[in-house]
Amino acid sequence: MKVKNILLTGASGKIGRSLLPELAKAGYSVRALEFEEPVNTKGLKNIEVVRGDLRDESLAPRLVEDMDAVIHLANVKENRELFMKTNVQGTFSLLDACKECGHIQQFIQAGSDARAGIYYYPQPIPIDETHPHTAYPGYYPLSKVLEEVLCEQFRIQYGLPITVLRFSWVHDEDDILAHITLKEPNFGVPIWKDWAVSDEQKQYFEKDIDAVAKLVHPGGKPGIRQIVGIKDVVKSIMLSIGNPVAIGEAFNVSGPSPFSYDVLAKYVSEKLNLPIVEFEVSEYHDFTIDMTKSRSVLGFHPEYDIFRIVDDAIAFRKSGKKRTPCKYIG
Repeated sequence: MKVKNILLTGASGKIGRSLLPELAKAGYSVRALEFEEPVNTKGLKNIEVVRGDLRDESLAPRLVEDMDAVIHLANVKENRELFMKTNVQGTFSLLDACKECGHIQQFIQAGSDARAGIYYYPQPIPIDETHPHTAYPGYYPLSKVLEEVLCEQFRIQYGLPITVLRFSWVHDEDDILAHITLKEPNFGVPIWKDWAVSDEQKQYFEKDIDAVAKLVHPGGKPGIRQIVGIKDVVKSIMLSIGNPVAIGEAFNVSGPSPFSYDVLAKYVSEKLNLPIVEFEVSEYHDFTIDMTKSRSVLGFHPEYDIFRIVDDAIAFRKSGKKRTPCKYIG
């Protein structure tokens, strides 16, 4: 398999904006799909930017023309009006165009651990690739299941060379600090303010005092989860491109290990000199992600554990850079 020309959808999104420079550095010629946000090509060579909307069914055949591979990252989140047309119909249009053109050597689909329900349901420990689709409520997780079903059927029915990378919750910039501290901006769930029941907890929000949240279950056991840093996500994609062992497979893409909220809270508290506030969250189930297949088959060895993700987030804030506006809380 010789991949040279790559179509990248979602090129200006969280993953796309970090992936594009690495693709250019590796010598690929990239056709980058631009929708609302402009694609940053500064200092990059061999990047063709095409502005368009995946809801336009006539676009897909033009996008895949002369391409060797597709990396499909584009999607919308919790948007009832758009998710079927953009996420599901858009994925179908691309897959169908790839089938019709006959020269696509690999279609890499951005999947998500949302398809497995993660914290919303009691889970086996850990969640591996054979875990059935059991998405938690929401349009985005539903769309990730439907996208995977489309990919799997195009693989079975037409022999399309599919690779699915199931990303855990992706963290970039200062995302982890926006998640674990009380002051806005907030990122992800739980929304700590919604779980503030005591006067002590409420005063932090009423007086706009910052602190570090520690999620615990009823009874006091700290919550456990697994996330992934943006650099590991990019690494997993780069490892998959043109890799014969990735064809026809789905891989979990998460950090090297899970973390517990007490450990995270203590580390951030010490780094930022902030108090810790405990929140009892009843609607939360622990989960971890099995990385055995990704390590042994794909050769993917993630490097960014929770401590390194926090350190990078602190460095981002100290740099004075502005956080990229988030259209969706998670």
